[in-house]
Amino acid sequence: MYLSRTEIDLNNRKNIKKLSHLGAFHSLVEDSFPGDKGEPRKRKLWRLDKLGGKTYLIVVSEDKPDLEILGKFSENGKAECKSYDKYLSSIEEGEKYLFRVTLNPVVARKEENARGRVYPLLNTRDQEKFLVNRSEKHGFSLKEGDFKVVEKSFVPLKKHGNKLVDLNKVSYEGILTVKDKELFYQTLTKGFGKKKAYGCGLLTVIKA
Repeated sequence: MYLSRTEIDLNNRKNIKKLSHLGAFHSLVEDSFPGDKGEPRKRKLWRLDKLGGKTYLIVVSEDKPDLEILGKFSENGKAECKSYDKYLSSIEEGEKYLFRVTLNPVVARKEENARGRVYPLLNTRDQEKFLVNRSEKHGFSLKEGDFKVVEKSFVPLKKHGNKLVDLNKVSYEGILTVKDKELFYQTLTKGFGKKKAYGCGLLTVIKA
């Protein structure tokens, strides 16, 4: 597994225009793996992080990306990449980690005389419960007050037929405890939740 990062230069107007929706970032990530021609293609997890006034594209992948392609929207045309395997193998059950994850929190509701529909969760409390309710089956536990919603937004996503829809994205940060090492490994490398192709589901951790 590999962990890659590139800064997206959002001071460049051409970049802003080309990366105006989540589908464009999805294409950038997929294009960065020209050797992946399989059907289906291998899963790549990615996320946009804002740190110190800068925007970074973070990618976790089974293969190493083409760093020239991945970094083409950075100011210097560069991207960084390192092996993720050693760090992943160091994670132990019972340990506490600082985490960050961006998810698409939704709920399915059945309607009379109609199929169930999926609705975004908009209330912060409901968004927090959404993460807690999914923690154990993904190998970790959370305590109330040890994490919080740090960012929420509706982000444009261009779908089939060039139709634009708004995707509900919520970012969380806090402290978690690893309960099942194998499940947690799958979560870190495969992601969880919906819309993983569009910047959701990537969980990253550092030891607390």
